[in-house]
Amino acid sequence: MEEVFKHTFKAMRKRLDEQRAEGRRLWQQRLGTASEFCRAVVSNGFLSEEQMQRAAQRYRLGASRDGGVIFWQIDECDQLRDGKIMHYRPDCHRDHDRKPTWTAYLLRKHGQLPKDWNTEHCLFGLHLIYDTTNYTNFTDFFLDAQPHSCNSLNSLSKKTIAVVEAEKTAVIMSEVKPEYVWLATGGKTELNVAKLRPLEGRRIILFPDTDEDGQTYRDWYDVAEAASDVFGHPVTVSSLLEQRATPAQKAAKIDLVDLLFQSL
Repeated sequence: MEEVFKHTFKAMRKRLDEQRAEGRRLWQQRLGTASEFCRAVVSNGFLSEEQMQRAAQRYRLGASRDGGVIFWQIDECDQLRDGKIMHYRPDCHRDHDRKPTWTAYLLRKHGQLPKDWNTEHCLFGLHLIYDTTNYTNFTDFFLDAQPHSCNSLNSLSKKTIAVVEAEKTAVIMSEVKPEYVWLATGGKTELNVAKLRPLEGRRIILFPDTDEDGQTYRDWYDVAEAASDVFGHPVTVSSLLEQRATPAQKAAKIDLVDLLFQSL
């Protein structure tokens, strides 16, 4: 039986090593600021060129061949989960004529990834909550770890975790308010307790987008209450947008970046 477990463990380790190497290769191939998104962030005055370069490196932003930005989802164990390809207009708003595409889907479709490639999504920017620099081998890093705390042997960032809806918001706010670690759900309905689980034990503030009837705020508040019960410590929901946004802004469903820059 011991021999069986040894071979099983060895096979798992090999598979993890292959998956991590392939993941690193994927995002490293596409790193850069040559996307419509990065150009629009700078040209619309959200960030300077230098800030955009820093933010792109921080989140390991990529660029597709047709100008889309690739928001790589890299988890707390520095493992690539997937990448969302999105297109932006020159005004830095999403091009809704072009639906987001997932890189894992495209790679599986073209036979460049196995059918069982892990595409379980996580919070965008999750790799920023831990310092993984003490590990030179990411497989060793993973095998040392425990579920939901795989970076427990490394230094935790002492910054408060701020969770927003859009990847765009997280990228820009990381330079505007660098005292926080900015993560994004990738959609208002993408927030749940499971995705917050790697943040257990941390100070967390959720910043939902606003809307006309406050439904998003209430939905995120419900998730925060559920997470607080599971974690045994409070998860805060900011009411900043609900309090400060005008009726017109709520109708437009603005986010934190909109509020900040429209107020300038």
